[in-house]
Amino acid sequence: MTILQAKQAQKSGANHSVADSHTDDGFSDLHPAYSTLQAMAESNRCLYCYDAPCVTACPTSIDIPSFIRKISTANPDGAAKTILSANIMGGTCARACPTEVLCEEACVRNVAEDTAVEIGSLQRFAVDHLMARDLPHPFKRAPETGKQIAIIGAGPAGLSCAHRAAMLGHDVTVFEAKAKPGGLNEYGLAAYKMTDDFAQREVEFLLGIGGIRIEYGKALGTDINLQALKDSYDAVFVGVGLGSTNNLGLKGEEFPGVDDAIKFIEQLRQTEPKSDMPVGNNVIVIGGGNTAIDAAVQAKRLGAGEVTLVYRRGPENMSATEFEQDLAKTNGVVVRYWAKPVAIKANGKLMGMSFEKTELDASGKLVGTGETFDIPADQILKAIGQKIKPDDLAGMEITGGKIIVDDTYQTTAPGVFAGGDCIKSGEDLTVQSVEDGKQAAIAIDAFLKTASA
Repeated sequence: MTILQAKQAQKSGANHSVADSHTDDGFSDLHPAYSTLQAMAESNRCLYCYDAPCVTACPTSIDIPSFIRKISTANPDGAAKTILSANIMGGTCARACPTEVLCEEACVRNVAEDTAVEIGSLQRFAVDHLMARDLPHPFKRAPETGKQIAIIGAGPAGLSCAHRAAMLGHDVTVFEAKAKPGGLNEYGLAAYKMTDDFAQREVEFLLGIGGIRIEYGKALGTDINLQALKDSYDAVFVGVGLGSTNNLGLKGEEFPGVDDAIKFIEQLRQTEPKSDMPVGNNVIVIGGGNTAIDAAVQAKRLGAGEVTLVYRRGPENMSATEFEQDLAKTNGVVVRYWAKPVAIKANGKLMGMSFEKTELDASGKLVGTGETFDIPADQILKAIGQKIKPDDLAGMEITGGKIIVDDTYQTTAPGVFAGGDCIKSGEDLTVQSVEDGKQAAIAIDAFLKTASA
């Protein structure tokens, strides 16, 4: 049984499966929310382990047994506060986090019953319950310190940093290049993972702490510069993410119909109704990560006749989780392994792509075999990784496409901290970015106290 099948079986009480979760436009909730009865039943499967391995597996170290016990004792709001005290964006993480390779993979129930406790679904149940009640913000600010912090980027890292810094009594101004906050939560996750405008509702909830102001249309290097922020604020946090995408390096890459998968996902997220989003009839997606899967599945759900995802190695080498790979196949995406793109074919319009089969040589190096094949396409989406956009990052050391930080998240520029996908702190996941922002805020607080001493 695959991970996808196991999750479907556990949620059979909701009469749900991936196949029947679609509305007419194919973008309803991938994982419908638990009812109270389902949440109570699932919470009672937890063994409430001491030294629970699921907690260790969570990048934000949520006290998972504690919040699940609170659900089982009919205290979902208490459960939500436990979650949010460690991860203020616990609602998004419950929807989009690859729990099957984090907390749920570590669940001891995998040994006893072959199926983990549905931690992500329980987390969502608790957080959604609290947010739906329109209660006062669950956390209070410390006495105001008079310190001003500038944050560049209103993505998961920046917003997490802003919330924790505000809790610690600092005043925060967030500078965001786009028209909406949320970063990848708003622009980069599949629409079926973030339904009902949840990314914006979560930001509104987060801002309820007070002490946070967001300025939109403020791009680093164009509308704001780092030196001016350093001169005007007591500390600066950089959470710019990875603003550029990698290229294939092939002739014709600029041809109409060849685009970045992340741009395709962003456009789709901002399109309503989703059926208005144009899509090709024969779509090729290049890549092996979750972004590639998100793009391929959504292209298929938009009505593409055939979607082919091509990856240069085998399935075990893909960074996309087993669940995501199963999801693609369940949705009719054709997945071809051990092939690399070698040419874009066009004749006045995009015609397709040529690929060379690949293999590992005796030394383990990936090489082409010389055997080629063609796939017809009128749309090609590239999902071969992102890189930092080095605009106005002078004074900060960048190695391997990431900003270098010390163990307090401070860059090589004094008073400038960084976190999220733009640094190397773990996997490029929302949950890791949230942790980076939280820990950076704590480090900034200590830095400001030392500077004032």
